[in-house]
Amino acid sequence: MKTLFIPARFIGKVRLKKSMIDKLPMSVGLVSTTQFLGSISSIKKQIEDSGRRVFVGDSLQGSKGHILGCDVSSAKAVDSEINAFLYIGSGEFHPRGVALETERDIFMFNPITNRFTRLDKNEIKKYKMRKKSAYLRFLSAKSIGIIVSTKQGQNNLLRALELRKRLKEKNSYIFIFDTIDFRELENFPFIDAWVNTACPRIDEDIDCVTLSDIEAQIR
Repeated sequence: MKTLFIPARFIGKVRLKKSMIDKLPMSVGLVSTTQFLGSISSIKKQIEDSGRRVFVGDSLQGSKGHILGCDVSSAKAVDSEINAFLYIGSGEFHPRGVALETERDIFMFNPITNRFTRLDKNEIKKYKMRKKSAYLRFLSAKSIGIIVSTKQGQNNLLRALELRKRLKEKNSYIFIFDTIDFRELENFPFIDAWVNTACPRIDEDIDCVTLSDIEAQIR
């Protein structure tokens, strides 16, 4: 099926109050989602007018400062230059991905609610502890379920088959989905641990270990 992607841009003006800018360090990385990319230049100037340095990195998505849940390349591109990131957008899903990859402080400004907050580092620590627990459970598991998605950009069936070949000491089962319904996984109680080969952020919804984490250990 042919797909046409049309970005929806925020048409309002994004303006930071002086009290918000004053809370930022002197060197800041700027990241955002598709909706607010049109405001990046304006926000950059607002912050720079306070004497601070602002860095906007190149993204694999093609637009400077652009981040997705599974791609924070624009943040990683400027990580060595900055003290903290400012995320322009709603929710914590995207900035949490930046925090996991860079371990920097993340400030967040929601242009819809005009709310300025800071990402709680304790939540990141809890996630990392849960991720470590999932990996330890994988190591001791006798039967594992390998989740494979058929979606474009997420399909890693060949890597899943290769992993199953390398894990000869475990009973490995491959589960292929289009849209992953986590409730369906409860129908397979014989699975001791789940391995995710699809979207790398799925492990925030279910206890599983990611394929990249395993591959990094068995190389």
